[in-house]
Amino acid sequence: MVPVSEQNAVDLKQVYLSLEGNAGKIKILHSIDLRITQGSSCALVGPSGSGKSSLLMVMAGLEKATRGRVCVLGQDISSMPENELAQFRRGQVGVVFQSFHLIPSMTALQNVATALELAGASDPFHRAAQKLAEVGLAHRSDHFPKQLSGGEQQRVALARALASDPKIVFADEPTGNLDAANGASIADILFTLTEAQPDTTLILVTHDAELAARCDRIVNLRDGKVAEGSVS
Repeated sequence: MVPVSEQNAVDLKQVYLSLEGNAGKIKILHSIDLRITQGSSCALVGPSGSGKSSLLMVMAGLEKATRGRVCVLGQDISSMPENELAQFRRGQVGVVFQSFHLIPSMTALQNVATALELAGASDPFHRAAQKLAEVGLAHRSDHFPKQLSGGEQQRVALARALASDPKIVFADEPTGNLDAANGASIADILFTLTEAQPDTTLILVTHDAELAARCDRIVNLRDGKVAEGSVS
């Protein structure tokens, strides 16, 4: 494993990503060089198909780069096997998806507590209850996902991602499936909880210009590349 500067949450060097499609190999990311400072917030923006979500998945270790070096929290994850990647993410990395990805057979409390158990927390249900209270869902902790609105489900997903106080949070269109009011509420919670931990880095994909503007930095992607003129 190759250490990088402790000031960098993410350090990408000449990262490429190609995926197999029905018509053969599709080139998704091209020659990506990008550093994101620890404790900062960064928005990945650009048109649909520009590679934003793919880049986020590569940084989160959920998609393996075809070529190049991907360093996250001081570790080179480029060649880590899946089991080692999963262990690396536990307790250090939180991921929020557009489609929530809650376990339907578990209550809100169980969804959050399960993530804490996997991270090795000694008191997962107590901490899960605390985190649900922080996102305003203490009164809904015993409800199953199908009993919750879309905004409430995303709050549970936020609580799950942030419950272990991760060092880095990746959010892929966290407000994309919500109406304006719920989206604004989720954005407020996301920034409030991550900013409460000064060393936590937030990296999000969004089409929402107002949400992107709340970040310390905006990185524009075009055709799988970091566009010239990206705000630093």
